[in-house]
Amino acid sequence: MLVLVINTNRTFLKYQLIRVGSGEVLAKGLCDRIGLGKSSLSLARRDADPVTTVMDLPTIEAAVNAVIKVLTSTRQGVIKNKSAIEAVGHRIVHGGETFTAPAIITPEIKRTIEAYNHLAPLHNPPSMEGILACEKALPGVPQVAVFDTAFHHTMPDKAAIYALPYEFYEKYDVRKYGFHGTSHAYISQRAAELLGQPIDTLKIITCHLGFGSSIAAVDRGRSVDTSMGLTPLAGLAMCSRSGDIDPAIVTFLMEKEQLDIDGMENLLNNQSGLFGISGVSPDLRDIYAAAGEGNKRAALAIDLFKYQCRKLIGAYTSTMGGVDAVVFTAGIGENAPDIRYGACKDLGFMGISIDPYRNAAAIGTEAIISDDDSPVKVLVIPTKEELVIARETARVCGHGI
Repeated sequence: MLVLVINTNRTFLKYQLIRVGSGEVLAKGLCDRIGLGKSSLSLARRDADPVTTVMDLPTIEAAVNAVIKVLTSTRQGVIKNKSAIEAVGHRIVHGGETFTAPAIITPEIKRTIEAYNHLAPLHNPPSMEGILACEKALPGVPQVAVFDTAFHHTMPDKAAIYALPYEFYEKYDVRKYGFHGTSHAYISQRAAELLGQPIDTLKIITCHLGFGSSIAAVDRGRSVDTSMGLTPLAGLAMCSRSGDIDPAIVTFLMEKEQLDIDGMENLLNNQSGLFGISGVSPDLRDIYAAAGEGNKRAALAIDLFKYQCRKLIGAYTSTMGGVDAVVFTAGIGENAPDIRYGACKDLGFMGISIDPYRNAAAIGTEAIISDDDSPVKVLVIPTKEELVIARETARVCGHGI
């Protein structure tokens, strides 16, 4: 089955065209700076060098149309016409408590997704624009929603509920949901395969470290806790998001800085985290460069991130009563050996020991980076969220994989 996977945000659209049976990625790319001017569309095929074209992409609908056009073009395309696309899988960030599994998109499903806009105002609305654009461009083609939150629905109540008046959970669905679910699901399963053990015998801590970062405790294949919460703002300090802070800081700064709700949300989501501490950039590569030049705030941001990762690895080991493997993935987790080393530093008492040479060599590739005699295995596994979405889309549509 040929599935087009779409992942939309306010200003970008990622896509992959995947043949599900073989897992082959025929093409993938990014529509960047949607609605911001100087937009571009990139296309990478397995048999050709990536190509980026500057074009006007004022809306997500325009981006969807551009993707379909380039996939079917005579010069760059990989399919003859759009009828070759048999289904579209959409990454939806927030499914609340309603969606614990992927779903074929119907008018009722769309209404329910939109009902959770208040829980993911930066993510769900653009995803709905992507759904509507694909329905218009590919009439009659099944559209499937795959939810970031679904994998974490197995968390016990004691891990999910907040210590607020219980009525807020009943009235407004205020609880921990967790995100990056497709990534945590994939890398935990893949880790079990690489270790040659059934996943239902393993306790795994999965570290999805990228622009947005989250860590999860996966006990025998089931998520039992994760660092993100009601929204993707919670947990680790991220590239520009604050992560967990004393909640009283919010009202304190709103009063002192005369911030309204939008201003405070912008501060927490876009001006905080490693960017806020370093004052350099939300890009970890820039922060490392600044630290190398003696910037103490940049060095502090890096140390804080390592510390928070290490603290959560310890906490989730306690949560599960032990750990068999720690897995790193996503842009930082796959490509930053120093972060991985720092996240596992001084955890030898827990049986975690990294081989420095293996760690340094593992850049964007699958690898076991722990010492041979380390009781806990440490792995690097590039995430394949799009493949998970494609497989789930095919399954929901009734196609065997």
